Amino acid sequence: MNHIELVIFDCDGVLADSEVISARVLVEALAHHGLTVTPEHVYRNFVGQSFPKVADKIRRDFDLDLPPSFEAAYRGRLVEEFAAGLKPTVGVHDMLAQLGCRSCVATSSSPPRVARTLSLLGLTDRFERVFTASEVSAGKPAPDIFLHAAECLNAKPETCLVIEDSKAGLMAAQAAGMEVWRYTGGAHFAGFSAAEIDTPPGLPAFDNWSAFYQMAPELRKDT
Repeated sequence: MNHIELVIFDCDGVLADSEVISARVLVEALAHHGLTVTPEHVYRNFVGQSFPKVADKIRRDFDLDLPPSFEAAYRGRLVEEFAAGLKPTVGVHDMLAQLGCRSCVATSSSPPRVARTLSLLGLTDRFERVFTASEVSAGKPAPDIFLHAAECLNAKPETCLVIEDSKAGLMAAQAAGMEVWRYTGGAHFAGFSAAEIDTPPGLPAFDNWSAFYQMAPELRKDT
């Protein structure tokens, strides 16, 4: 791992243990419009994608006429739920404190949401930059956001390591020509077997931040 110069972290499900909260709020919001979906459906079909893309997919897949106000109402409720119960993934603060190379965030979340999330987690000033899907024309699983982050930070794709939880994010990082590891320690993976999580063959995966430096001891800062 000596070739890695930049670690790019996804936010939701990687830094923030937020996907269970997000899924619950979305399930409840859709129920108000007469649509019943399960959290598992949300995890399998929507995690890692921007909310406008998710809303469009719901409209198409279920032929549901969601009102224009749906996104704003969902985001407003999510802000309340995050303030009440958002937590970091277990061990992420300790891992970041030991990181000896450059790091940034690249997320499908909106700028206000990721700013609020990082603030609640006490991570606002931890990263060199935060990149959102609003800065590129195509969100994950397209590689645009990762290539944009690398270009802005003067890093070649082959020197970047992406940490992602979602299938869309994994596909985006691979398409960008970057090394990618899958983090499966978020609460939204609880109860799923390895087969159900379905990590692509040959792709490194870990479910505890204590394993990060076992996999990449070269990335730990000198003490």
